[in-house]
Amino acid sequence: MSTDDSKTQLPEGAFEGRLAFQENIQAALAAAAERHWREIVLCDPDFADWPLGERANVDALQAWAAAGRSLVLLAQRFDVFQRDHARFVNWRRMWSHIVDARACLGPGLPQVPSGIWTPDWALVRIDVEHGRGACTLLPDRRRAMRERIDECLRHSKAAFPVTTLGL
Repeated sequence: MSTDDSKTQLPEGAFEGRLAFQENIQAALAAAAERHWREIVLCDPDFADWPLGERANVDALQAWAAAGRSLVLLAQRFDVFQRDHARFVNWRRMWSHIVDARACLGPGLPQVPSGIWTPDWALVRIDVEHGRGACTLLPDRRRAMRERIDECLRHSKAAFPVTTLGL
C-alpha cells in the first residue's frame, strides 16, 4: 500500500450549496496535517459563511500547525471573525507567528477570490451567493487560483491584528 493510498481523500469536482462548500473546507483542513502542507491560503471577501469557528476545524488547524508552516488569510475585511469565529480567533492568538492576515480592499484593486489554495489541492468558489464552485488537484487550475491570490497579495496590507491596542 502506497503512502498516498492511506491519505484522506480530498474532494474533487464541482460542488453546489453552502453545506457542500463547508464540508469541502472541513475535508481540506482535516487533510492538512496528514498531507504535511507547508502553506495554506484561505481567501474570501469576508469569510462570513465559512465554518472557521467550528471545533473540528480549529482542531484540524491545531493538528496541522507546526514550525515552518504558513497560513495566509486574505480578505477584503475581517470584521466577522470576532463575532462568528471565536474559536479560530483564540487559535490564531496562539499561532500568530505562522498566520499572515492581509486585506485587499480599495478602488481599482482586484477582487479577492473565495477559496483555498494548498500545494497540491485547491477549492475555488465561483458563485459565492449560491455556493457554487469546484475542487481540483489539477496543476493548471491551482496555478490560476494562486495567480489571482498573488495579485491580491501584491496590493494588500496587514490586517486583522492579533491584539487590539486601546486606551
